[in-house]
Amino acid sequence: MDLRNFPEELDAAGRVSKRRSIIEQQLNVELGALTIRPEQIGTADEQNCEQMFGAVPVPVGLAGPLRITFSSGETHDDIYLPLATTEGALVASVNRGCKALREAGGVRATSEYVGMTRSIAFEVKDAEAASEKIHELESAWQKVAEATSSHLKILSYDVDTKDDVLFLTIAADTDEAMGMNMVTIAAQAVGEFISKELNMQLLTVAGNVDSDKKPSMRTKTQGRGYRVSVEATLPEAVIREVLKSSADALLKTARAKLDIGSDIAGALGKNLHVANTVAALYLATGQDAAHVVEGSLADTAVSKHKDGIRIKVELPALLVGIRGGGTNLPAQKQCLGLVLLEKTKLRPSTQLAETIAGAVLAGELSLLAAQSTNTLARAHRTLARKGR
Repeated sequence: MDLRNFPEELDAAGRVSKRRSIIEQQLNVELGALTIRPEQIGTADEQNCEQMFGAVPVPVGLAGPLRITFSSGETHDDIYLPLATTEGALVASVNRGCKALREAGGVRATSEYVGMTRSIAFEVKDAEAASEKIHELESAWQKVAEATSSHLKILSYDVDTKDDVLFLTIAADTDEAMGMNMVTIAAQAVGEFISKELNMQLLTVAGNVDSDKKPSMRTKTQGRGYRVSVEATLPEAVIREVLKSSADALLKTARAKLDIGSDIAGALGKNLHVANTVAALYLATGQDAAHVVEGSLADTAVSKHKDGIRIKVELPALLVGIRGGGTNLPAQKQCLGLVLLEKTKLRPSTQLAETIAGAVLAGELSLLAAQSTNTLARAHRTLARKGR
């Protein structure tokens, strides 16, 4: 099935339509529901999806506003959240969490930019000697890495060895981009340089120590991308009025689910449903959806606070950017514009990471309340099964 060789004068919309027609004819299927308007394609056919023949619409719902105090000390109470999801009740749940947090004074966020990582693997004869040589050549290979892009700067690195394999994991500041491609290109250049200089065989520029799109304790403990912490305190009055629960019920449910249940399962992330909110915002704003894996390595903790509770979520790896990838696509770009505030002291990608974390806390709080009152199933029956 030839889906690539088309006349040069055919534009993106024409190519997408032609491919869909070929597939329909050769496979005898109907794909009309995947039709996409020309103005919605953007760069997708050329930069984001090979052999593109259409698009699958994902519903986008609005939650908010979210009140949040960023790590810069600025407080904003007008942040709206576009959530792309097919799971009924998710938008309503996050929206309820936003309302409760707003009435309780909002979310407080802090963050640290760890950087985007890549681990380069080499075959070595003497691991200890090779490690020493890597350290000695640090300034040289860092210059090689940073020469690959004016937007990339090495922040840190780690060297790990096992058997006859050495891993050099570099962490880089990739400016406003999430930077996976940028750091991969840099890693390739570094790998080739070290291989030549030290006569070590380059095995791969993606050696899994970076745990890209895979869960690992390394990512959980050392972080990747943005490490963000968000917390809020809620008085009993707000818990009862908005969440229809009580501080005592929330605490008991949190202990059973987050502490005991997670321990029995050996969970890497002790949370309620962090992946749900991260995925919805990643999809809406053009982030790499597969990085939900790292995003879900989060821990949610609930404790007694005066006449209410304190809830805190720690997310060690939010990988986001506002340039490149899917962020340039028309619909995603508009959703990104809806989330980002025009004037803050933070760089935009930091603001996005902290906002996503705040949304996650809203989702965690609302689901905890639903489970504490045993109304989770009823909410899904009401909101996700209408018409059945």
